[in-house]
Amino acid sequence: MKTYLPKDDPAARKWQVIDADGKVLGRLAVQVANILRGKDKPVYTAHLDAGDFVVVVNAAKVHLTGRKETDKTYESYSGWRGGRHVRTAAEVRASHPERLIMHAVKGMLPKNRLAARLLTKLKVYPGPEHPHAAQKPTPVTISA
Repeated sequence: MKTYLPKDDPAARKWQVIDADGKVLGRLAVQVANILRGKDKPVYTAHLDAGDFVVVVNAAKVHLTGRKETDKTYESYSGWRGGRHVRTAAEVRASHPERLIMHAVKGMLPKNRLAARLLTKLKVYPGPEHPHAAQKPTPVTISA
């Protein structure tokens, strides 16, 4: 008996929209990462990109539990001396709220070249509007 390997068919990918309003960041990121990888499909294969496109709206209204709003830090480094920037989650939310979700989802994907391809299928918007209405995304309900 031969092992079944699904074909990488970009036309078979669907678009799904998720409303992040009031959702906990980590729990939302797990669901998004599973949809991006295709773990919710019966043809899931670890080394192939079988997931769907995900549009996350209302990223500015995502919820952080405990004292993470003030204690959680995000670091970036420009490569220059003195180029290390440390920002709290509240500062990141004020300037670029979509980066909270992007950073959380990126940490839940595999650390290889496949993750870079999977992240291109994630679209995050701080407000309720998104420009992907032509793709007819289906709404996904995420449990709290």
